[in-house]
Amino acid sequence: MTSRRVRLGVPGLALLTALTALCAPATTASAAASAPTTEEQRLERSVPQEILRRSGFDTVAPEFGRALAGAHSYAQAREAVVRQGSALWRRAVRRAQGRGPAGGDLSRDDDRPLYWARLGMTREVRTWQPGFPLPDARRGALLDALERTSRGQTDIRYPGRGPLRRVLLTGFDPFTLDRDIRISNPSGASALALDGTVIRTAAGPARVETAVFPVRWRDFAEGTVERTLRPYLPRVDLFATVSQGRAGRFDIERTNGAWRGGFPDNDDVSRTETVPVADPATQPQWTGTTLPYAAVVAARTGRFPVYDHTEVTEIPAGGGGPVVRPDGPTTGSTARAGGGGDYLSNEIAYRATLLRDRLGLHGTLPGGHVHTPVLQFGAGNTDPATGTVTDPEFVRNRLDIVAQVRSIVTVALDAAARVTG
Repeated sequence: MTSRRVRLGVPGLALLTALTALCAPATTASAAASAPTTEEQRLERSVPQEILRRSGFDTVAPEFGRALAGAHSYAQAREAVVRQGSALWRRAVRRAQGRGPAGGDLSRDDDRPLYWARLGMTREVRTWQPGFPLPDARRGALLDALERTSRGQTDIRYPGRGPLRRVLLTGFDPFTLDRDIRISNPSGASALALDGTVIRTAAGPARVETAVFPVRWRDFAEGTVERTLRPYLPRVDLFATVSQGRAGRFDIERTNGAWRGGFPDNDDVSRTETVPVADPATQPQWTGTTLPYAAVVAARTGRFPVYDHTEVTEIPAGGGGPVVRPDGPTTGSTARAGGGGDYLSNEIAYRATLLRDRLGLHGTLPGGHVHTPVLQFGAGNTDPATGTVTDPEFVRNRLDIVAQVRSIVTVALDAAARVTG
């Protein structure tokens, strides 16, 4: 290939400047792409790549990238985002519930393929440089649509009529990935396993719908919990926010606190502050469960013990330092940790129960937070640097936790039905 030198005089430079100016809008739009987030950057490590490959989800992000490349307008890009985000959620649900191909040898109950595949998709949107103007606000809207659709938040469907009762259950992404990038979250696995299923109870059948939430402070401050739950809480018979908690036990968290304790999220961001909500002037320091915790604790729901967990940390009325209260908060105190701590487990419980109360449903809607046991690998597979991404005990633990979540919901539904009679 040969090249030819061209000497430009002043008129030629003026023409070149004008042509450059004409091209500026497209260049500016392309430059709006940003670098992958801290969370997305973990995709390059070997463990996420192995999880994606062994589940067949390694094709998700490349296929999505090709769909974006074929979009010639914002409307076409949004259509691709909504279609493929929804398809990812439904594919993960089908896989977890044993429907359709497994795609690889990774156990079907695994929630991690959904998490890592979604991050591959969000990275595609964040770094995409389309051939048409894409302002930051519109790129953000695409990311928001992708997050919501791929988390099941827009896929909640209940029958319009009939005797089925309605349950809404939420889970979380994996977290603390810099401690052990192999980590799975049994609450997310429970959401995938239970979504769209019917639970048979003594009081009749119940339809379960689920959604999964990110482990990021910013999303919660922007109202992702309220936006997702508000349309459905007036229509359901029971709700449960679920997350991973303490080793070897389930906890029904009695009280939730209005405080963020600052532990880093999946983007390595910390927040130490009062939980930011709408209308802070009427914001309580504490909210409480309305789940029938006594009945759940008394029942035999699985191999892990279930506790009515009442402990909180407060600053007593009148001030002073934080005090641990085994039996719940005292009058006029300021929250420093709910029963579920001061991280996003506590915050989703606080937000969901505050929303319940603000909707006037405290006396009629059973709802609250369930902490699952920590999901543990087998005894010989505890070193993140040398361990494998899965093992038989790891799978057994996750399956047992998921089954016990289902059993806890069943007991809670029956107990609530007896109360409302």
